[in-house]
Amino acid sequence: MKLEKNNNIDGTHLVGRVETTYKNLVEKLGPPHHDYQTEPSKVSVEWSLRFPKTNDVVTIYNWKDGKNYLGDDEGDEIENITDWHIGGYNSKVVPMIKKVINK
Repeated sequence: MKLEKNNNIDGTHLVGRVETTYKNLVEKLGPPHHDYQTEPSKVSVEWSLRFPKTNDVVTIYNWKDGKNYLGDDEGDEIENITDWHIGGYNSKVVPMIKKVINK
């Protein structure tokens, strides 16, 4: 399944989760499209994507576990995070993105 970068993610919400490494996400999806690590945010990095064939939007992001949210003492380095949130308009994107990430 081909993916394209997508900048319009308004209205997306948590629809699932995936266990994988940051390294695997970068290998499969490229570098994060949004990097919030230098500012106070609940998210450290995020990929915003669209499946062009179906026009379904999906985001992959961490939530409240990075150093930018919890601080240096308690927050995880982005490279150590393995619990990733999947966002979208509906849950049908969950198996679609898992197929891309796990191949």
